[in-house]
Amino acid sequence: MVHETLGASPQDLGRLHDDGPELVLADLVYTAARLLDHVHEQFTDAAQSAASTLARAASGNTPINSLGVLQNSGTQIDILAARRADAVDHLREAIRAYRQVAVSLALRAPRTRAVPAPAPTSTPPARVTRGR
Repeated sequence: MVHETLGASPQDLGRLHDDGPELVLADLVYTAARLLDHVHEQFTDAAQSAASTLARAASGNTPINSLGVLQNSGTQIDILAARRADAVDHLREAIRAYRQVAVSLALRAPRTRAVPAPAPTSTPPARVTRGR
């Protein structure tokens, strides 16, 4: 998501800035991306485990517990899905803030001239008239 939006990986954002608010927000984007990756991995693992359990139960290769096939797995998957959605929202907000600050600072930065400034024009020295 970060690369598609900003054109750089979360790890590379911090290398683009020396200091200041852009670096702070780049770190925030990196942290939010890492959290999303972690929660997504947990969600994927839990969903794959539940799918495996359901496949074994559907094929009759495992006894079905009277408390249910998924027991607590369904609740865990729902919680992880909600945490993942929150992590996506958090990352989107961090990216939005980073872009907003980057654009704001770019607009305030002094612009370098593409064409050299014209040479100063020299004025002829004023005539000095002596005594009268």
